Amino acid sequence: RFRDECTEKVKRDIEEYFDAFISDVGLINQAENVENIKYSLNSSNLLKKERGELPDKEFVTRHSVLTDLFEISHIRSIYHVFVAILIIFSLNTFIMDILEKGSLGLDFGLIQSDWVWISVSSNGVSFQIGPGFRSHPIGYHFRLGLDFGLIQWGLGKFPRVVSCWLWMQLSTLIVVYPGFYYWSVYRSYGKPGILDYLGLLAYIAYQCAFMVLPVLFIVEHEIPPASAVIITTEQLRFMMKSHAFVRENFPKVLAFKKEDNKDHDRSDLCPNFSKYLYFLFAPTLVYRDNYPRTASIRWGYVVSNFAQVVACLLYTYYIFERFCVPVFRNFNQDHVSANLFLKSMFSCMLPGTLTLLIGFFAILHSWLNAFAEMLTFADRMFYKDWWNMTSFASYYRTWNIVVHDWLYTYVYRDCCKVFGPKYRGLSMASVFLLSAVFHEYVLIMALGFFYPVLFVLFMGAGFGLIFVKGSYRLWNIFLWLALFMGMGVLLCLYNMEWFARQNCPKNSDDFMDYLIPRSWTCNFNALKSSTQT
Repeated sequence: RFRDECTEKVKRDIEEYFDAFISDVGLINQAENVENIKYSLNSSNLLKKERGELPDKEFVTRHSVLTDLFEISHIRSIYHVFVAILIIFSLNTFIMDILEKGSLGLDFGLIQSDWVWISVSSNGVSFQIGPGFRSHPIGYHFRLGLDFGLIQWGLGKFPRVVSCWLWMQLSTLIVVYPGFYYWSVYRSYGKPGILDYLGLLAYIAYQCAFMVLPVLFIVEHEIPPASAVIITTEQLRFMMKSHAFVRENFPKVLAFKKEDNKDHDRSDLCPNFSKYLYFLFAPTLVYRDNYPRTASIRWGYVVSNFAQVVACLLYTYYIFERFCVPVFRNFNQDHVSANLFLKSMFSCMLPGTLTLLIGFFAILHSWLNAFAEMLTFADRMFYKDWWNMTSFASYYRTWNIVVHDWLYTYVYRDCCKVFGPKYRGLSMASVFLLSAVFHEYVLIMALGFFYPVLFVLFMGAGFGLIFVKGSYRLWNIFLWLALFMGMGVLLCLYNMEWFARQNCPKNSDDFMDYLIPRSWTCNFNALKSSTQT
């Protein structure tokens, strides 16, 4: 055991120094002169570690992990397997629709369902393209009219979503930056004064309003689930970006002294608007005045990544349409029995894990790489090889580097300063609590009810498992087993509650109906009588 612990420690140290070496090489290539090198080298972070301080986030030129792995033919073949499964799902949907309904629907949500129709009968085939018809004599006896209703419904009211996003974007541009610029230029030297406290109150009020107004918008306009996810995730992204910009720059303004005015102008304390604007769209949540950049844009790479996002959207549609909706659509008393609940939970494990993997690939790889390429953003380390981890502590640090870096830089490090280095466990718990609350917030706004299954798993089992550490490969199996079971529980319980609210009558008309799980309190006698009627 002692030998294994020593081996693991040496391995971690070697990896840290190797990563630091690679970072140093990248930073040397980016530095304009030798004077800048000594300030930008990652070795300063090593010195901070030796002094017991927490290191800073370093940006270097590097690819995403999967980008490099796809250069290996064996890994690329696994990608091809998932493509083949998508094709099988598509064929399965088409064939089942033809055999069961005699029809096949194809409507990609935002395209009007009456735009392209092919009607096949004994008299021939009729094509409707826009307002016109053309007929061709083909002797099949089914009607073909493709319809992805679930996608169309989930992404409904899209123009309202776009308008809400534009208002959030506009407020971030015309409130945060001008407000910070005014404060940095006109505040008094020395200790915090009235303008500083007024600026702090204005910033808190802005963040509170930014938190509340989109919620009211979603509730008032009854935004569907997928569209609500877009609004809430973009809302959180803008809030995190605003906080990152303010948090990175206000210490420089506070530290500026009257004597420094001789060498530097006060307006230089606030970064140029172009840097702020670039940061708002860059695929990172940690603000820097400059980032490593690529020399050119590969538009073919951008298109291929967006195509992968669309394919992942179809993948998710097939999973829900074929594996989830048929199981839970007709929610009844049998679903709350232990027998059927266990069957449903285990049947949801594979679809749930597939959804997790597809969501990871669509957002953290394809979507972020597409925007990184368009913005020539060179640091593509949006995740690490989390699938190889042997502990949940490592998994949480490597699953989503973008959000992890923000939580580490602006929450964990500040909590450590407030609570002190002896209470880093409390700082870690604060990070988990904040992350769990906002994960649950997105689900509440998307589904339209409060059912904190994810919060309980996140803060309960998820937080507890970070203290369970192991180095053997069997721990990697345990990690995957826990992910499979957790996704099965989440998908099963949230589907049960969703369809219970579709089928069961309301318990009350007040706010408590949103808080009390209807799958627990469903009046099955009333449900049965309404079904018979």
